[in-house]
Amino acid sequence: MTTTTPATPNESPTRSDVSHDAIENLSREDRAFPPSAEFAAQANATAALYDAAAADRIAFWEEQARGLQWEKPWHTALDWSGAPFAKWFDGGKLNVAVNCVDRHVAAGHGAQVAYHFEGEPGDSRDITYAELLTEVCRAANALESLGVRAGDRVAIYLPMIPEAAVAMLACARIGAVHSVVFGGFSAEALRSRIEDAQAVLVITSDGGHRKGKPMALKPAVDEAVAASPSVRNVLVVKRTGQDVEWTDKDLWWHDVVDAQPDTHEAASFDAEHPLFILYTSGTTGKPKGILHTTGGYLTQVTYTHRTVFDLKPDTDVFWCTADIGWVTGHSYVVYGPLANRATSLMYEGTPDTPHNGRWWELVEKYRVSILYTAPTAIRTFMKWGEDIPARFDMSSLRVLGSVGEPINPEAWMWYRRVIGGERCPIVDTWWQTETGGIMISPLPGVTETKPGSAMTALPGIGAQVVDDEARPVGNGGGGYLVLTEPWPAMLRGIWGDNQRYVDTYWSRWNGLYFAGDGAKLDEDGAIWLLGRVDDVMNVSGHRISTTEVESALVSHPSVAESAVVGASDDMTGQGIVAFVILREGVDPGENVVADLRNHVAHEIGPIAKPRQILLVAELPKTRSGKIMRRLLRDIAEHREIGDVTTLADANVMTLIGQGLDSANAED
Repeated sequence: MTTTTPATPNESPTRSDVSHDAIENLSREDRAFPPSAEFAAQANATAALYDAAAADRIAFWEEQARGLQWEKPWHTALDWSGAPFAKWFDGGKLNVAVNCVDRHVAAGHGAQVAYHFEGEPGDSRDITYAELLTEVCRAANALESLGVRAGDRVAIYLPMIPEAAVAMLACARIGAVHSVVFGGFSAEALRSRIEDAQAVLVITSDGGHRKGKPMALKPAVDEAVAASPSVRNVLVVKRTGQDVEWTDKDLWWHDVVDAQPDTHEAASFDAEHPLFILYTSGTTGKPKGILHTTGGYLTQVTYTHRTVFDLKPDTDVFWCTADIGWVTGHSYVVYGPLANRATSLMYEGTPDTPHNGRWWELVEKYRVSILYTAPTAIRTFMKWGEDIPARFDMSSLRVLGSVGEPINPEAWMWYRRVIGGERCPIVDTWWQTETGGIMISPLPGVTETKPGSAMTALPGIGAQVVDDEARPVGNGGGGYLVLTEPWPAMLRGIWGDNQRYVDTYWSRWNGLYFAGDGAKLDEDGAIWLLGRVDDVMNVSGHRISTTEVESALVSHPSVAESAVVGASDDMTGQGIVAFVILREGVDPGENVVADLRNHVAHEIGPIAKPRQILLVAELPKTRSGKIMRRLLRDIAEHREIGDVTTLADANVMTLIGQGLDSANAED
């Protein structure tokens, strides 16, 4: 089967129409994997979805929305008259928690497991939809007893435990707006988010388990709340049992929630009622509060979860490994799976505790059939070696997904071969906190996939790759990824700063959404993400994506992971500096660096040959797994290292810096 490309408002020019690319397209990938006949025959999504969306995009989205339970129908599917501020399903009313829990229990599915919870120490708990409904109702009653009302903001600062999902759903049930803050963030990061949202309640825990020991959360909350006068109460879940300081604002979750009635009458809210604020880092230093609303968001995450992952709610066990503190956790741990009546796995800990095969042990234990994770995790598993997953029975897996950053072809192939047994389709997804749900991805029963490509926009989504003048680059070209049509789950603004929303996402080209990602089209029109345009290097007048050089490095059999940055160079403007982690067992001999430089030149051309390659044991990553390239640029340009508070391990920067002077990379 061939991939169907999405409808776009303009015809793409041929390559001869374009004088130069905004970002050069250097690498090529010829491998392709069509869906098996057996998978295609049972798939939820068919090629007809593309045809339906192309024929009438708005009617297509209305059809997706009808899969939800609405208390009042909408009168206008899309109001774009106030662009770039959208209203989807205007006039409609619904309740997100009812759609995620109540309606499934009412339909007779109360005994189905909603979450298999596995704690890092090995404690486990199965929560059925009926039990989840009871817990959400009690939590909703508890919030109301504390004076929380519709429209109030609630900050949630929890580890990956079931109470995190319960708290989110309880907020949604009463119309409160939740702001989940990742449990690895500092007290200052938490304070700034509480202050910006003016949260009236914080829900936290004494701590969580990470890497074999309790990790305290309450002290950061105490520090943040002391400087946040809007907070009236702090609700504390007892998870680890460690000692905590107590203030007159603090209440134990079990004291307040467990005493509440186990029923709660849910109100319905406008489709455009705010559902959550999720903060992302801003270039100005002030976090951006990305605002998402109710009806359009739930419509798109439900549709994408069902079609992209081919979910069968009666038989599948779905595992999205993201933390609830990130948008992936919002959309594909909580709202999408629950709206589709999925059975999900929720795991508290890290992949290497108590051993490096922990994830695969859980796949075997719970018979996970759909796995959705990040490329950085896949590359870590590659570094550890394929003998570890080989010890476990992973025959239950049938769909694999990738999210968070572009996945390099060799990691994609390893994922397919070692984890998927060469039988599982891979859905490499592109989307953002701002988009709310998946925008670009293969459909596993339709799309012929290529290693490393997100392929094409989903039915109902308009996307193009354009040059500096917003002209479509055409097949074979590289440039900027833009969205050409409003979509249901799109952000409705930046909390408290609508002008910043316009300036950040809509000001570069009139009528086009651009959030800073580069992309290229191959000769077949498949989309290849190239990472942030901030990470594009200008080498002797050539604009080269760090992603392509990193992919070339990781395609070498000695390399497990790499990160590439551009550093100032008197001769070329910028020189390419690569930080490389070798696979376990590879001897970092004197010829390795030269071999790697020549390998890059062979794979994508001499212009991309790194000026310098530094062999390192680790890379600077956030707790979510993203590589902090700005810190690597500081090292490459011999500058003072910037803020490292968001790193999973700040000591990594010291180790890298110590090794820089001894690196031999000059030719």
